[in-house]
Amino acid sequence: MEYKHLGRSGLSVSRLCLGTMNFGPQTSEEDSHAIMDRALELGINFFDTANVYGWKKGEGLTEQIIGRWFATGGGRRDKTVIATKLYGSMSDWPNDTFLSARNIRHACDASLKRLQTDHIDLYQMHHIDRKTPWDEIWEAMEVLRQQGKILYVGSSNFAGWHIAKAQAAAGRRNFLGLVCEQSIYNLATRAVELEVLPACEDYGVGVIPWSPLHGGLLGGVLRKEREGKRRHTGRSKDALEARRDQIQAYEDYCSEIGREPATVALAWLLHQPAVTAPIVGPRTMEQLNASLDALELELGPDELARLDEIWPGHKTAPEDYAW
Repeated sequence: MEYKHLGRSGLSVSRLCLGTMNFGPQTSEEDSHAIMDRALELGINFFDTANVYGWKKGEGLTEQIIGRWFATGGGRRDKTVIATKLYGSMSDWPNDTFLSARNIRHACDASLKRLQTDHIDLYQMHHIDRKTPWDEIWEAMEVLRQQGKILYVGSSNFAGWHIAKAQAAAGRRNFLGLVCEQSIYNLATRAVELEVLPACEDYGVGVIPWSPLHGGLLGGVLRKEREGKRRHTGRSKDALEARRDQIQAYEDYCSEIGREPATVALAWLLHQPAVTAPIVGPRTMEQLNASLDALELELGPDELARLDEIWPGHKTAPEDYAW
């Protein structure tokens, strides 16, 4: 396993991050524990979760599953860089959502209890809060850090100017600020190349891409469809129909170079300079093991250029749309 510093911090994390969103709703607790054990065996030390995962309001089901896994001992907690998030609603009361100082304090304490740990390695804001002042947010995070409850702070789903504003506010307070940003980023969704990635590189903020396979559309979906292994409904079906020709060209190219589409999609992200670790969210052990192939795949200039032809990206703004 390769490791990389998380942004400009001194924290070393694996080049793949284990996403836990399926633990509970899609994957049983027993299987979730087995997947986490296997991840550590493989050298994956970076796990991502959120207080809302489990999708039963206020329960934090996924955090509870991880907490019970930590409680089994064997050095599991010490070996794991655990990242969780706050922002989403945990009750119907008005202050149990967003990024007020009150919610930051209460949400952190609740996550610590569910995770059965005394600190969170990376505490991430799941979304931008447009109404809470940055001085309030940073003061609350500073208090948590002084108390030893969190070590680092990250963001998720921020625009480039949100990152710039957050870092400027942190700098005025002599606070470290953000060390990472978690954004949707994959071959099919590259809008963050306009401003988010340049902002992250400039401020020393690591990028943790979520949905690296774009909801499965980059994982050999057409082949699975022909084999009767996958059916699509709703938004996934609409996206497939809208981009079917592109996806077919992509799967044909992957066949040409003798690689699985999911492997190529993950490997492509690992070749992007701003990326620290894509989040892989396995439902099964088989899916976890398959993700490792991306670490061994070296994509040359010709291969990267061909992928850009199939899935055009963006230049840095404003060159993307201006002279």
